[in-house]
Amino acid sequence: MRLGSSWRWQLSRAMRLALRLRRLCRPQEGGGRVGVRLSAAWRYGKLLLRSLYYNSLTNSDTLLDCAFEPVYWIVDNVTRWFGVVFVCLVVLLTSSVVIIVYLFVLPTIFSSYPAHWIAWHLCCGHWLLILVVFHYYKATTTSPGHPPKDKRDVPSVSICKKCITPKPPRTHHCSICSLCVLKMDHHCPWLNNCVGHLNHRYFFSFCLYMTLGCVYCSISSRNLFLDAYSAIETSFQTPPPDVSPRESVGHKCIIFLWVLTSSVAVALGGLTLWHAKLISRGETSVERHINRKEARRLQGNGKVFRNPYHHGRLNNWKLFFGVETRSHWLTRVLLPSSHLPSGDGLMWDRPSTSSDPMTI
Repeated sequence: MRLGSSWRWQLSRAMRLALRLRRLCRPQEGGGRVGVRLSAAWRYGKLLLRSLYYNSLTNSDTLLDCAFEPVYWIVDNVTRWFGVVFVCLVVLLTSSVVIIVYLFVLPTIFSSYPAHWIAWHLCCGHWLLILVVFHYYKATTTSPGHPPKDKRDVPSVSICKKCITPKPPRTHHCSICSLCVLKMDHHCPWLNNCVGHLNHRYFFSFCLYMTLGCVYCSISSRNLFLDAYSAIETSFQTPPPDVSPRESVGHKCIIFLWVLTSSVAVALGGLTLWHAKLISRGETSVERHINRKEARRLQGNGKVFRNPYHHGRLNNWKLFFGVETRSHWLTRVLLPSSHLPSGDGLMWDRPSTSSDPMTI
């Protein structure tokens, strides 16, 4: 049924019920009990009200979602608009760390470290910098992948209630992007993009190498941080020590560098470990919640839930990174690579041992 005819039919039905209610409330010839007429009018009134919102799929969860719909709308729109701010903040903070390292940390390394340590810092630092910049750029600019709308033979397990289109396996609707996303993990405001089938590897690699980069900066600047902290403490003495403006700015920059990189290493490191755990299990963030709920439901029925997309820990990592040969661990994991993920995101191979995810 077309949308135009549907709302016209609903309107005509509501008008018919309203006319019927008016006839019941109108005094009839021969009298009659008022209570009976009022009771019938009350029943038709409830029927009229329920006809405007109720159907066979309505339950308490649906009513709760409708009640919180304005809150969801505000959160989605705020997240969408603040995504640009978060991306600019990531670029600004990362650039500030790189500038401080070039201006204050590397000169100290060149002047006080032996040649082999200088070479190690140059190679390790720039390797991490290249990987962080590459993966962040790819994660923000790569589409997560969406079900094709021009094909009718798309394999699907359900229909999206928002897009009114078939949803392939592992596909979920993002209310912020207003699109269905293949193998959706979550919507990341720091990327201003969804994390899905095509950019999940870029997102995780960015988190991993950003954490390693922050750990590297925190450890490399530890001695400089202690010296800068002591120098700032002595500046409150009377009389204060003779410190040039450049040295004072350098001390504050080193403290800012160490505090920022240490905080990010702890916070982002925890997030990276969480996603590494999910990847080892062959799950996404969305599927983790769904699978836990399904496992509890089956446990109550005396059954055990098995993730149908779990191929074993090592195989899960190979599928995630697209590793097919041993050399790919170097060329596709430790070096920048823009290769496509395994599969098309519409159909997923299942291990033969997990063909039945529900076993007694």
